[in-house]
Amino acid sequence: MIRQHYLEMIRQFVMLDIRTDFRPDIQHEDIILGMFSRRAPLNTILLMIFLDVFAYGMVAPLLPVFVQHFEGGAALAGFLGSLYALMQLVSGPVLGPLSDRFGRRPVLAGCLLGTVLAMGLLGLANSLALIFLAVAIDGLTGGNLTVAQACVADITSEEERARGLGLVGAAMGVGLMTGPALGGLISFYDIHLAALAASGMALLNVALSLWLLPETLNSERRTHALHLPSLNLAAQLKQAFSHTALRPLLLTVFALNLGFAGLQSNFPLFSQARFGWNTLQNGILFAFVGVCAVLTQGVLVGRLSPVWGERHLTLFGLGLAGMMLAGIALNQQAWLLFPLLALLALGTGSAIPSLTSLISKAVSDSQQGQVMGGMQSLLSLASIIGPSLAGVTFERIGVSAPYWLGSLFALLALGLAGLAFRPSGRVDPGAAG
Repeated sequence: MIRQHYLEMIRQFVMLDIRTDFRPDIQHEDIILGMFSRRAPLNTILLMIFLDVFAYGMVAPLLPVFVQHFEGGAALAGFLGSLYALMQLVSGPVLGPLSDRFGRRPVLAGCLLGTVLAMGLLGLANSLALIFLAVAIDGLTGGNLTVAQACVADITSEEERARGLGLVGAAMGVGLMTGPALGGLISFYDIHLAALAASGMALLNVALSLWLLPETLNSERRTHALHLPSLNLAAQLKQAFSHTALRPLLLTVFALNLGFAGLQSNFPLFSQARFGWNTLQNGILFAFVGVCAVLTQGVLVGRLSPVWGERHLTLFGLGLAGMMLAGIALNQQAWLLFPLLALLALGTGSAIPSLTSLISKAVSDSQQGQVMGGMQSLLSLASIIGPSLAGVTFERIGVSAPYWLGSLFALLALGLAGLAFRPSGRVDPGAAG
């Protein structure tokens, strides 16, 4: 299932932008020592995050194959991705306030039980209806990582929080690098067995949440009333676009994410149709691009940003992404997918964090929540439209169509960013880096 962080995990093609929150100021040895230190609550949370993302990585590349197994096509696989995003849009804003009111542990355990049920249903599914039901359940209960991050924030001081969230990123990165390979290996024999294994891993996570994880939000710090946020998508978008200076950058984010949102549900079908690949080969490629994404966001971007600046890094990343997507559409050699996707990971990994930073810097502290909430709504909209658009164009136009479309959207994003960064543009050069 599509387990989201996020902005964070993948509203985009998970293997291209996994948003691991790696920080360049955190050394690798600190990450390793932090994972195995004696701080039991943090260790338990990190283990749970790893298991959750590992299970996600096992199953995510297989969803289109499940649809295909019951003679569904790319359009149905796309609708499946859109359904998940829609369920996330409904439930995502609710789970955080629920954990603020009733505590982190019961909400986290409930989300994990949803994962157990969803992946179990997927493993036992004998119809497309059950597959869609499984995805809907997983979308409604898919707030595991958000609540787990709140647990980390509860048990770390302000000085330690960045490092703690960096460790969260490390656990996620390791899970995403290893899960797809194992899922591909198991599914090579039986795709249903991979989903059942992921369900068992989620059940282990439920046990950890109940037996080893203490409640991190004590009763004194909880809210005494349940304040649920507005789910009015139109109102949130209107608020975000009320900042005239940000409109080109917000449209840039939307265009880029619209181009990528459908590719995860489409790529296994593309590689099968063009190169005859099986689930194991796709799993290995997903793991490879996970490594590239971690290296890009964990190492390269932190070193390039001070040298190039965020505006130049954004333009570089968008241009590179557009070219690589066109390269994938044209490519007829299976081995070339590895360098093409590595460069695509570099492009998206450079552009997306830089864009987010530029948007954040362009508004005052008091406007951060409003703007970031509006950007999240844009990402939700892209995640609902993108998968269906990719699936329909795959079936109606051709196997390369989603990648040509993605390239056009990336180049449109490049043009919008260039418009925003002109000397006469509306983005404050000082704020824009």
